[in-house]
Amino acid sequence: MGSALAAEPAGETNQAQDEPAVSKQPCVLLAEDDREMRMLLAAALRQAGYDVVEALDGVDLLDCIAWVVERRPDWSEAVLVTDVRMPAMGGLEVVARLRSMSWQGPIILITAFGDEATHDLARRLGATRVLDKPFDLDVLCDAVREVCPS
Repeated sequence: MGSALAAEPAGETNQAQDEPAVSKQPCVLLAEDDREMRMLLAAALRQAGYDVVEALDGVDLLDCIAWVVERRPDWSEAVLVTDVRMPAMGGLEVVARLRSMSWQGPIILITAFGDEATHDLARRLGATRVLDKPFDLDVLCDAVREVCPS
């Protein structure tokens, strides 16, 4: 898994000492291939009170989801925020895969290519929301708050 925030503890594993405590904050899984954009979005979401797990692309996002499922009893309440266009696997493919596996959680897509066809496809695949870049960080935080089950 490429995500630094979702990395396993280094060295010997002592469950009681090395496992991170489960956060009481709602979880957001964020996939964005642009490092600076990902850092900006993650900082805004953390400031808004969310526990953010960052992913580098769609493949890494799927790994991060598995990591969260193993470690958080509230995993089904996680909100996914993913860019549409990323290397290896884009956000639309992630949405399609997750919905085909009966993932019920909210998925917010973010895109710099927000034409009507992209929005229509996202809705058909099961995206909860689509935000067109550039957007105000408050708009993202409000969207997450509105769809967050917890």
